[in-house]
Amino acid sequence: MTKLTKAEEQVMQYLWHIQKGFLKDILELFPEPKPHTNTVSTILKILLEKGFVDYTTHGRQHEYFAVITKEQYSGRSIKSLVKNYFEGSYKNAVSFLVEKNEISVEDLEHLLDELKNKD
Repeated sequence: MTKLTKAEEQVMQYLWHIQKGFLKDILELFPEPKPHTNTVSTILKILLEKGFVDYTTHGRQHEYFAVITKEQYSGRSIKSLVKNYFEGSYKNAVSFLVEKNEISVEDLEHLLDELKNKD
């Protein structure tokens, strides 16, 4: 799966949020100052070429929808991050988060309890 640019990821976040929509629907979700319509249209074309979105045609307009789920993309992104920055070790990644106070030991213990009780 190809990595997305920041702009592509932003458009995907909006599509995941609304599930499907026309260019104008996606454009409305951008904060001010909104990008030009052509910019968002180009990003959607790139996402289409990368296989992240598809569309159905309604007259002369395209209604876009995500082909890749947010969970699929985030899972791949996390795997890539761990591989590239933590020698492929999730343990190293979690240790880093604890050291940087991004996650507390209490949260980790709570998460472990949830995982143990999941079975």
